[in-house]
Amino acid sequence: MRPPALVGRVFRGSTAVAAGHLTRHQVHSSAWRRLFPDVYACSTLELTHALLTFAVTRVLLPGAVASGRSAAGLWGIDLAGPEDPVECTVPAGCRRDAVDGVRISRRALPRDRVVSRRGIPATDPLRTALDLARIRPADDAVVALDRFLAPGIVLPHELRAAAATLTGRGCRQVRAAAALADGLAGSPQETRLRLLILRAGLPAPIAQYTVRQEGRWLARVDFACPDQRVVVEYEGLWHGERQHVGADRRRLNRLTAPGWTVVFVTAADLHDPARFIARLRSELGLPTSG
Repeated sequence: MRPPALVGRVFRGSTAVAAGHLTRHQVHSSAWRRLFPDVYACSTLELTHALLTFAVTRVLLPGAVASGRSAAGLWGIDLAGPEDPVECTVPAGCRRDAVDGVRISRRALPRDRVVSRRGIPATDPLRTALDLARIRPADDAVVALDRFLAPGIVLPHELRAAAATLTGRGCRQVRAAAALADGLAGSPQETRLRLLILRAGLPAPIAQYTVRQEGRWLARVDFACPDQRVVVEYEGLWHGERQHVGADRRRLNRLTAPGWTVVFVTAADLHDPARFIARLRSELGLPTSG
């Protein structure tokens, strides 16, 4: 039987033993889940990244502030799962031993950049976005930023203005990632597709474009180059499933009937993009690269 004081709680095992709630043997029973050294949770609690973040900032490292992907989750953008390390920030002079499953950044955080989310100290949205822009590789940073910017809790121009004021290590990547992120992608793969198109030196397509014909709505597409009447669509695995085939064909017909060309892109194209880029160049009326 679980002691009432520990039901649904995260706690230090040594503290629970000292308080007489558990014996040393009981700490290791199936009623509790070990999260970190000497940190346990009631096994009735769902193991989530948010739970791990609470355990780190409130129990394992009191005074730590959730940052990066961990803070993003507290703002409603899930970029990390329970298998990913908790990202947190501690004061610059803080010396803590490395802990498996925890990624620690040591730096000073202004008090006005720290807020409480779900009872957990976390960086505010703008600081969180700037931290996401430091993710490596750089394309992963843009992917994370696109997802974080999508709900509008931070606007792209606010992020870029803040990035422009940064100095020191990593500031160039932060500014570059902030310049590329727009928060319009419907999925991480759409962000990677947009970056691929830009990197190939092609004109920047318009994301989430609504195609109309004589004022009549036809479709909303991933990307479009309206002047050339070219649509670029990322084709996820679900598009090939039987329940989607009919709707996809009707949608395609609506676009092609008035003269739009649809270029489909798959995950394989992102890994080996030469053929896709060549076709897109051709459809846009651009010379193929030598």
